[in-house]
Amino acid sequence: MTLEPGEIEAFVCRRAGIARIGGEHWRPWFALLADELERRAGLSSLGRIIANGQLVGLLTARVRAGRLLARHPAIADIPIRRPIIVMGPMRSGSTRVQRLLSRDRRFAWTRLYESLFPVPYEKGDRRRLFAATGIHRLLRTLNPAVQRIHPSGALQPDEEFGHLSYAMTSAQAAVQWNVPGLVAAERKRDWSPVAAELADLLRLNAWARGEQPGKRMVLKCPAYGDMAEALFDAFPDASVVHLSRDPVKVVASSASLVLEQRRIHSETVDPTAIGAEWLGRTLARQRSQEEARRRRPDISAFDLRYDEVSGDWKGAMHRLYRFLGEPLTAETMRGMQRYLKGAQEHEGHRYDPLAFGLDEKQVRRAFAPGDARAVHEVAERPPAAAVPVQSRATALSYS
Repeated sequence: MTLEPGEIEAFVCRRAGIARIGGEHWRPWFALLADELERRAGLSSLGRIIANGQLVGLLTARVRAGRLLARHPAIADIPIRRPIIVMGPMRSGSTRVQRLLSRDRRFAWTRLYESLFPVPYEKGDRRRLFAATGIHRLLRTLNPAVQRIHPSGALQPDEEFGHLSYAMTSAQAAVQWNVPGLVAAERKRDWSPVAAELADLLRLNAWARGEQPGKRMVLKCPAYGDMAEALFDAFPDASVVHLSRDPVKVVASSASLVLEQRRIHSETVDPTAIGAEWLGRTLARQRSQEEARRRRPDISAFDLRYDEVSGDWKGAMHRLYRFLGEPLTAETMRGMQRYLKGAQEHEGHRYDPLAFGLDEKQVRRAFAPGDARAVHEVAERPPAAAVPVQSRATALSYS
């Protein structure tokens, strides 16, 4: 299965009956992602097949999005007013906040099937819902650890990782695969085209759902930390909800999720390298968000701690709704209670920082204001020998 960018684009173009896929900003990033998959990701044979399918799917999605927007130019005029952007590191409680807010009928939110397949079909959502349901069932069967760590379902609220993958970011790529070159290059990336395409995809999905114009959208993705300032520029009237949690738990839990995801695609994984990677990445995202908030004091922001939403959640929601300027209705509260009664986030998920080469004192020192030395010390530690794992397959695709 080829991972060569030119061959993949030629295949998609032949199938779509076009000479070339539109746009330019994504091309170098697509080439870099493909190169990282070829040289650095350590893909298994099955992982290579999956990677090829995802790359084909990403370009196919760009073709379909261009055609939909050309046929229905009014989609570009769908307003995105006062979106609620839930930000914070992986494993910080942002999923719980998003899913609580999704119980409010006045808000719009992304379903898992819309993230797995971020470009709708003109004749309805049955095709991508059917495909996403199959993917979810296969993933749940073949890799139950991922479902335990991040329970979800095709129709359940989930983050816009697929919307960001559409622009060839590392939002999902760096969770699935070892792609350090892509992550490093993004430190100097111009994120404005990514934010613009995110807005396009949000409008496309609102159109596909027949969403009431102007309905407040709830956005959520840990990778928004990489592009915080561009996000604030794209949505200047946003209300930002920032989650935080004990950094030791955040980094160790994130490493645990990444380890399980990469086992699907690679024959070898290195837990120590993953620990160092996600220590650095979590800190970088936090610094990016802090800097963006300093630069943009006009952006309305509200801070919530993990222990607030996992403890006195009612008090946290009342405070959050006052910040949002929205009434917290009895109907919404009942919906939130029903959700929490059946919620399974983090149930059965156990993780040990030491399993990822993470020293608690070193992690805490890294997150101390103005001191990133510990990150470099961990990142420069020689990696342990890669641990062979049994590859488990999933047919993830963005076509």
